[in-house]
Amino acid sequence: MLVGFRTRVGFRAALVFAVTIATFWSGQAHAIRPFVTDDAHTVGKGHVQIETYWRRDRQSFQHWVLPAVGPVSWMELTLGGVHGITPLGQRPEKPKYAFGGPILQGKFLLHDAVPNGLPGVGVVVGGVGPTGRGGFEAPGWSGFTYLAVTQAFFKEDDLLIHANVGLSAVSAPDLAPAKATWGIGTQVETLFDFHLIGEIFSGDPYSARAGGAYQTGFRQIFNDHIQLDFTFGGGLWGTILPVWFSSGVRVVSHELW
Repeated sequence: MLVGFRTRVGFRAALVFAVTIATFWSGQAHAIRPFVTDDAHTVGKGHVQIETYWRRDRQSFQHWVLPAVGPVSWMELTLGGVHGITPLGQRPEKPKYAFGGPILQGKFLLHDAVPNGLPGVGVVVGGVGPTGRGGFEAPGWSGFTYLAVTQAFFKEDDLLIHANVGLSAVSAPDLAPAKATWGIGTQVETLFDFHLIGEIFSGDPYSARAGGAYQTGFRQIFNDHIQLDFTFGGGLWGTILPVWFSSGVRVVSHELW
């Protein structure tokens, strides 16, 4: 049984590694949605951004809403949450409405990414409240912080590599009070602003229960104000997340002030 588990984990890790390396070799794009691994980029002074997406796995249907605003060029503030249906496919339990949050996050840009030059660097600090029901609520008050680094290559950020390292803490009797989090992801432009993405991460700052996982998919960037995306992913180690599919939209306003 253990051998079979290790084989499955090894195969998934190899698959994600192959996807990531392939994208390495395969515009003004930045990570943001659909990555869990964050980028060193802010929405910009006077801009309002809305990221919203659905996520489906065998246990639940989730809808996330994460609006953000740029008070100044080097700061981005996000306030959001999740709602949806859970549990799914677990008879005799009946599906019910669930929600969780709020999520409050501040991102502070220390240095912009320069293509073929110095990487972008940012610091993120945030927290998740234990409000909610149905399994989407956090197990207790939690906080997180991480360093986000983005390296851009070639013309107009054709190839982006993102890395995060940080710490997540939670006040809950059944969980470790603190754990390290990290992630590495890549995005590459192919044709007509169609971008392939791939990432591996350990721990999700928004979820104290998440273990190591992978995600891969694509982003279609229509212009500086709207993009669509689609991804799938699954757990690799630790608290194994079920395989999921997700799709979302990111909308950014013109400069409002």
